[in-house]
Amino acid sequence: MTKNTQFKQAHPYQDDVLALPVTDLDAASQWYCDHFGMTEVERLDKPNPTVILERDGTRIGFSINGGDATQDGAAILVDDIEGIKEELESNEVKIGNWRIDERDGQEFQVFFVVAPDGLCYYFHEPV
Repeated sequence: MTKNTQFKQAHPYQDDVLALPVTDLDAASQWYCDHFGMTEVERLDKPNPTVILERDGTRIGFSINGGDATQDGAAILVDDIEGIKEELESNEVKIGNWRIDERDGQEFQVFFVVAPDGLCYYFHEPV
């Protein structure tokens, strides 16, 4: 890590960043803790079995809710995207599509990660 790498915010592609669909909570928790540097902070049984993970005050949840993981994920705003990229690569996470995007007149350095569960993550930081 080159600077103070941080997850700042997470926003879902679909409905709820605290209920991203998975089929195995234990496997999801383990993978995201090992590879994204997250920490498990809560488990819920209702309305669906759910695990909540956190990094730098940013929470992402995974739920057995019947959703299609390949159609969901989250956009994660970060500080020090190069440091995050290096960290994830050192944790054996495959990084895709390192590029500059433009939205509403602002440029963002971005990359994508597709996790083993099929969820897609869009990491971004303003240039």
